[in-house]
Amino acid sequence: MQETNLSTGLTTAEVQKRQAAGQQNTAPKPLTRTVGQILRANIITLFNIINLLLGVLIATTGSYKNLFFLVVVVVNTVIGTFQEIRSKRQVDKVSLLARRPLTVRRDGSDQKIDQEDAVLDDLLVLRRGDSVPVDGIVRETAGIEVDESQITGESLPIRKSVGDPMTSGSFLVSGTATVQVTAVGNASFVHKLAAEAKTEKRNNNSQLLDTINQIIRFITYALVPLGVLLFARSIWRGRTVNYAILRTSAAMVGMIPEGLVLLTSVALAVGAMNLGKRRVLVRSLTAIEALARVDILCLDKTGTITTGNLSVTKVVAMTGFTNDQVQQWLAQAIYTINDDNQTAMALKHYFAKPTELAPALHITPFSSARKWSGLGLANESILFGAPEFMFHGLPDHISREINDAAKDGYRVLAVGRSAGPMTNDTIPADLTLVGLVYIADELRKEATGTFDYLRTQGVTIKVISGDNPLTVANVAARAGIPNANTAIDMSTVGEDADFDHLVATYTVFGRVTPTQKRSLVKAYQRAGHTVGMTGDGVNDILALRESNCAIVMATGSEAAQGIADFVLLDANFDAMIFVLNEGRRVINNIERVASLFLVKTIYSISLSLLSVIFSLEYPFIPIQLTPISALTVGIPTFFLALQPDYRPIARKFYENVMATAAPGALCVIIYVLVIGGLKQWLGFSADTTGTLTVLLTGLVGFTALMAVSQPFDRFKVLLVVVLMAAFAAIFIIPAGRAFFSLTSIWTVRNLLVWIPLTATIPVLFFLLRNFLSNQIAPRIAWRS
Repeated sequence: MQETNLSTGLTTAEVQKRQAAGQQNTAPKPLTRTVGQILRANIITLFNIINLLLGVLIATTGSYKNLFFLVVVVVNTVIGTFQEIRSKRQVDKVSLLARRPLTVRRDGSDQKIDQEDAVLDDLLVLRRGDSVPVDGIVRETAGIEVDESQITGESLPIRKSVGDPMTSGSFLVSGTATVQVTAVGNASFVHKLAAEAKTEKRNNNSQLLDTINQIIRFITYALVPLGVLLFARSIWRGRTVNYAILRTSAAMVGMIPEGLVLLTSVALAVGAMNLGKRRVLVRSLTAIEALARVDILCLDKTGTITTGNLSVTKVVAMTGFTNDQVQQWLAQAIYTINDDNQTAMALKHYFAKPTELAPALHITPFSSARKWSGLGLANESILFGAPEFMFHGLPDHISREINDAAKDGYRVLAVGRSAGPMTNDTIPADLTLVGLVYIADELRKEATGTFDYLRTQGVTIKVISGDNPLTVANVAARAGIPNANTAIDMSTVGEDADFDHLVATYTVFGRVTPTQKRSLVKAYQRAGHTVGMTGDGVNDILALRESNCAIVMATGSEAAQGIADFVLLDANFDAMIFVLNEGRRVINNIERVASLFLVKTIYSISLSLLSVIFSLEYPFIPIQLTPISALTVGIPTFFLALQPDYRPIARKFYENVMATAAPGALCVIIYVLVIGGLKQWLGFSADTTGTLTVLLTGLVGFTALMAVSQPFDRFKVLLVVVLMAAFAAIFIIPAGRAFFSLTSIWTVRNLLVWIPLTATIPVLFFLLRNFLSNQIAPRIAWRS
């Protein structure tokens, strides 16, 4: 490898030469599917293929109007695909804004470039929290530690020096470095393995989609065998082949919940689009659902409860030392170590850079596990960080001073000095406390209102921070978080504590290490909770990855953003309210529209079984099901799926869906059997009984629609009225009756039959609904 000049980096000509040779990195994988993938996923589905095959069979009968059901299928697919593509464009636009540029040294200056513009031999300037996007070798550093857990599984940070390799997929835990690129694109490790490890989340399954897919699998298993049996039964009874095809096709079309999976995907995609408009980047559609189910939200204090805008308020020198000495030592340390975390930036803003920096023999950059950083010079060592991690057995009056400051909400840093040089990452035995630094953090203006709203919605707030627990408890109390006084110092319990007991006892956790954060999240999950985690630093990454839903501020580290489910681009924590509500809207609406799809599916399967077992006529042909499917299911569900509905998730999907689907389907079955009996008793023709069956089935569908549309608003009332008017017009207008193979029902005898039956529909529906809710629903509730 030819070494790139550290001062200048590559020249423009050298970059162009490598680009021409194909030695350029590749763009990050897009967060959304391509238009082609969306089209394929929405068009080439099992149910669409079955519908097409049924269409071909129906076409052979010459009854072309019975192909009209395909129009509903096509319209559903077109609308759904359009909505998903529209949502994709919004998400892509937002994700483009969220992309972090790389810092490279070219032509003698540090420049920002897109990740795909990095070339072989580029010099990358990496800082704490940055992900390593390509393979490289360390060319310059004052001391760094790298987390390679996503690659090796080893959770402990690895110290890197000049000449050590850097593997893509890792990230810097501490320090800064200049890294020369040695492999890009497909040649880099991240494209071979680490990309999958980086984006992997253990809890990213969609309960909603899993439940719907279970239903779909059951329908798929029943569809073909029932169709074959129904067709064979019709032929065995002496019906013509064309007759058997039409009746069997109608049964199979009725069993297919066309559009349910598509509508679910569209609802999630529209949710992502709506969040994008609020400048919230959604990295996973299933995360929208996950956050809606969250009942425990774990917060890191800095950047979530507070703004992260730290400021030094005062410096206190210990007895025997002066403020000037403390400031001189601390300035030497912070500018030589040159960390760029929020605390270091606040210190740099307060202390002027010395005109001359003494050469460092050893540097220990800050890490969340150590909670201190240090500098070894020729004749002394200077350390600063959390007092309790640097010193043991401080005098009582100093401990009281630190505790009092922490209770008042200040972050307190200890400054220590040793007379000897520090040569490794251990605290010198003769370290002396020379001063304390008081740092204040600003409370987010929107925090209190956001926490109040989350609490009313059944979300419990827990604070998990690396700061002093007294400081964290003070800030949490100011933000209005309940039980903020139940705080614990996690530095006193170790990594093998009883975390199940801790999460049941405390609300505020201070001095938490990264591995303890992860253990706390896992403990909440073991207790049966769905856990959301917010954070913005490398110390949050293990917990973010373990959580059911990870939320990161855009101001946070690149590594934290890389595994986030949501990125708040404007770092506005009050956006959490909208994110939570959007997830609830999706789940509640899909739950209600799934009921409408399954009414038709259940009665179609049941009537098919009855027809096969008892040698009955299947009551519909495809064209007669079309207005029922379109007006009571297809059209209203697309509107209802996008309505506001921010109720807490009931966690009883099967029970809630079947509460409407089962009584609706049973009503249809009962009325079909009643009309079949009246046919024999009153001598109705097949056309009349078919028309009455379509009428009553449609009215049952509208009853179910009104049941799931509650609470009503003007839009829902208008929607139902318009759809019912369209349904009525089919029976009133002769052309409508002719097209849908219906006959007139306006004779006195027919009116005396269907008007009383129509009046019983809402009564029967709600009686069955109440009975099934009390008797059957509890038996299936465990499945939810």
